[in-house]
Amino acid sequence: MLSFAYPLLLLLAPIPLLVRWLAPPLAAQARSLRVPFGARLQRAIARSPLSSPGGSNWIAHLAPIAIWCLSLVALARPQWIEDPIEKQTPTRDLLLLVDLSGSMDQEDFTNAEGETVSRLDAVKEILGDFLEHREGDRVGLVVFGDSPFLQAPFSTDLSLSHRLLDETAVGMAGPRTAFGDAIGLGIRLFEESEVPAKTIIALTDGNDTKSQVPPVEAARVASDRDIRIHTVAIGDPTTVGEDKLDQQALDDVARTTEGQSFFAADREELAGIYDELDRIETREIKTLSHRPRRDVFHWLILAALLVSFASRISIRSLRALPETERRPLRVHPVTGELELS
Repeated sequence: MLSFAYPLLLLLAPIPLLVRWLAPPLAAQARSLRVPFGARLQRAIARSPLSSPGGSNWIAHLAPIAIWCLSLVALARPQWIEDPIEKQTPTRDLLLLVDLSGSMDQEDFTNAEGETVSRLDAVKEILGDFLEHREGDRVGLVVFGDSPFLQAPFSTDLSLSHRLLDETAVGMAGPRTAFGDAIGLGIRLFEESEVPAKTIIALTDGNDTKSQVPPVEAARVASDRDIRIHTVAIGDPTTVGEDKLDQQALDDVARTTEGQSFFAADREELAGIYDELDRIETREIKTLSHRPRRDVFHWLILAALLVSFASRISIRSLRALPETERRPLRVHPVTGELELS
């Protein structure tokens, strides 16, 4: 589609006519010579190529008009508008906290084929399906054991987060659970985030046994910075000792940040939790559209130059007549007819 950056300049098109009307050319007074054969002389001059309708007079009048119109349109800066280019801008940063402590190796879950798998394998399978519905979000991944580690930075490349999640293994971050420190790392990662919605989804099967900052205290800091935390408890609530499931602490963390707390006892319940999280954390995509503009005024300037050159060449070629055509007229002394000298 063609548009003009300065369309009002096209209103200047009648200016040459106004100038001609308001300031007509000065009429020069020329001396005249009365001759008895004036009519025949006038007819002979009219038959000259220089004064015929297809001669230089016609070109001399048409070329300036074309050059003026082309130059004026070029000044209006015509632009060809290209097809729109759309870009999706993330409106939410979603950080996944995945527990890799030793208890995640317990095989008390089943996969989609009904085979018995570890808790971490079940999390990988269900969480992979959850990531497929997060288009439009920036997703990051933090794994934690004795200490938290950044596994995948915030990115709209969901396949990257999925691949790096699949590469995790139980115990790679240490055998114990530093849940509070993992929340603290997540808070630091959100410091450079400029999106309006910031969410943490934490998956753990044990109580905090290693953190320097208690999980509830870290959750209060997250709440002050408008970070919402959803907790997913994975494990057996009847377990005692260091591997026991501290459901109360997970509930307190979620409640402090106005999030929700869930408990998953098997794969079906875990899948239902992600469906609920997908409903709560609805996808919101902000799309920016841009239509590039390509200037084409230089083609009009080139056309004006070509018209100017063509008119000059045409006029000069019409004037460059053979020698016989350029001989002066004379009057025959006997017949009085006009003839070439």
